[in-house]
Parts: sequence; structure tokens; C-alpha cells
Amino acid sequence: MPMPEPTAAALSDCLRAPSAADETADVQAWMARWVPLANRGLPPMALALRGGHAADRLGWAFAAGYQAALRALVPTLPADALAAFCVTEEGGNRPRDIHTTLTPSPGGGYTLSGAKRWTTLGPQGAILLVTARLAASDDAARPRLKVARVRIGQPGVAITPMPPTPFVPEVPHARVAFTEVTLTDGDLLPGDGYARCVKPFRTLEDLYVAAAVLAWLAGTAHRRGWPHDFREGLAGALALLAALADEPPEAPATHLALAGALQWAAELHRQADVLWARTPDDPAAQRWQRDRPLMNVAASARRLRAERAWEAFDGPAETP
Repeated sequence: MPMPEPTAAALSDCLRAPSAADETADVQAWMARWVPLANRGLPPMALALRGGHAADRLGWAFAAGYQAALRALVPTLPADALAAFCVTEEGGNRPRDIHTTLTPSPGGGYTLSGAKRWTTLGPQGAILLVTARLAASDDAARPRLKVARVRIGQPGVAITPMPPTPFVPEVPHARVAFTEVTLTDGDLLPGDGYARCVKPFRTLEDLYVAAAVLAWLAGTAHRRGWPHDFREGLAGALALLAALADEPPEAPATHLALAGALQWAAELHRQADVLWARTPDDPAAQRWQRDRPLMNVAASARRLRAERAWEAFDGPAETP
């Protein structure tokens, strides 16, 4: 399948000289740059590539990839609104850990009550995609989940910013509490919330964030005159990630190809370690070392996803 023209153009531009990346120290400054880009109506992968390429640091590349992944998951999100996916609760993010509840209202619609933690960009996100169990669910271990759109500012929504994380501290996180928030039937996304949203988003986030981070490294490599062979590796990995954006995120073959692409990306990150080490006193190099642990977040979940994908291929081959 041919790559969409805006994505192909974005991929090509990642290898060109980027515009000057001015210091972008806080989320408001990043939003001032990201919103005009998002308003261009680009496909999610092109948005991730261009957002990463324009970033001045890994944190904003991550933010661009995260927002692009959400638009791949929910294409109807407004282009210029930040969004946040609210899944994790005190016990974790497995279906049985979800206790935020949607209760049908007598006159129609629902009320939403519960709490979420580690909501990325929560304080600035205008739209929250909230995973909740339906009150009528009978199976506590595998409740029926739905995802609801909730706007910050609705009555009953309370945001509590969390302290900065040790890595990418510029990217804010928040706890969010919901107290009988009134929702309509139209506020609920179609389909099962776990199968339709939570599970595929794990794949989409890995894909789009990896692409945005490598696009940022491509821009960095151009500015700093890093070797062509490193930049060629970036070009190859970016092309693979861009191609995977057109594959179904739930397919085992996609999971295995993504696992291979992420291994490639990890090798490029190790090569970047060596290149950054040439200028240890550079604030940008010090930020890279500070933010490097981001690349290993959820590594065990990625390994488990690949192991489960291999189960679909480790049996006897089908006869042609």
C-alpha cells in the first residue's frame, strides 16, 4: 500500500535541515508550536514525524507522538485540542483494576465517578478519554469497559497536578477525579473499551512515540553534523515505522514487526549515546542522559506482547 503523500513528504523532510529549535522549556511554549501544526489536518504519522522533527528535546517529541497516537485511535478528536487517555488507577491498568464507573441515568445518558492517576498532559488536556466499567458489569475480573469523552471544565471534574517525573519533567501528569459527571450516550466511544481502545493504544503509542523520537534525533543529527551512516539508520527505521502505521494495530504480524522496529530504534539510541558523549557539558547532551529512561518504560509489556504474537506463528505452517 502506498504511503500517504503527507506522510511521505514528512519522512523526506526529516532528513533535511530542520528549522531552528528554540528553547521550549514548558508545555505552554510547546503548545504554541504544536497547535498550528495539528491544525494542518495531517495524518497521524505525518503529525508525529513533523512534531518530533520540530522538537528541541525528547520530551516534546514524546508529546507529539502521544498526541498523534490518540488521533490514530480516535480520528474524530479535534485537531487543535490536546487529549489525554485516562486508564491507570491506583491498582494498575488491567480491566480488573478499573473501578471508575459509568452508571446509567434514569432519564438517559450516564454519570461518571472515580479517579485516575498518571494522566499524561492531564492539566493541559482539553479532552479526556476516560476508561470506565459499566455499573451493570457482573464479572469483577473482566468488567465491561467503555471509553468516554470528558472535557476538562465539566462539573464534577477535578485535576490535581502531580510532581515532575525524574525524566522528561517538562511533560506534565495529573491525577483526575470524577464526581457524578453527566454524560450523554454520544459521549461514549463505540465498541468495547478494552478491545477497541485500551489494548490497541498500547501498540499505537509505542509506534507513534518511537517515530517522533527518531524524527527528533534526525533533526538533532542534522543540526550537529552527526555521521551519515547514523542518519541512514534513522531513515530506514523511520520508513519502517511509517509503513507500520497502515497496518492493523491488533494483528500479531504488526506486533512482531513493531518489536523488530523497536529493537532497531534501541540500537540507534545506543549510537546516539556515543554521539552525545562527545559533548558531555552540553545542556542538550545532559538532557538526553536525564531523559533516556523514557525509552525503557513498559519494556516488559512490550516483551509480553511479542511473546503472545509469536504464539500465532509457532504452530505448523498452513498448507498452500
